[in-house]
Amino acid sequence: MELKMIERLRAINKGVALMVGFGLLACAAFVLTDIIMRRFGTSLGGTEEIAGYAMALATSWGMSYTLLELGHVRIDILRTRFQTFGKAVFDVFSICVMSGVVITIAIKAWPVVERSLVNGSRANTPLQTPLIWVQLPWFAGWVWFAIMSTLLSFAAISLVFKRRYGETEAIVGAFAEQDTLK
Repeated sequence: MELKMIERLRAINKGVALMVGFGLLACAAFVLTDIIMRRFGTSLGGTEEIAGYAMALATSWGMSYTLLELGHVRIDILRTRFQTFGKAVFDVFSICVMSGVVITIAIKAWPVVERSLVNGSRANTPLQTPLIWVQLPWFAGWVWFAIMSTLLSFAAISLVFKRRYGETEAIVGAFAEQDTLK
């Protein structure tokens, strides 16, 4: 059951990652167009601002995909010295701590979004972008990451209680080490 859920979440996050990737490609095309236009003495303007927004959105939404693909950086000095049960305990501890941090970030991000929404805040730039347009999807990305890490934590804990340590490692273990196991 846990592994089926993880596979479904991976499929969803793959779709999200593709959308984010297309957004980054569109942003790159926009910046490139602006650079070419500057050669002819004109500019679209605001490319730095829009590129910054694109990076913030790509980061918040890309974290979930990276998590499920075991792409986050981990320092495994102690973990590598243990057998399967010990590694599973470190893996569960790691994902639970990550969930706690990400949930805290999502909670702390809400007041920023709420303030922009209530005040109708706009960027202090020539584009005068309504900040809610950027902050709401940015916040949603953090909430999605919090949901993904929490679901992954529950799945990992469930697998450890069922003594399925290899499967625990498959969903929250260290990616580099798994490559050497194959």
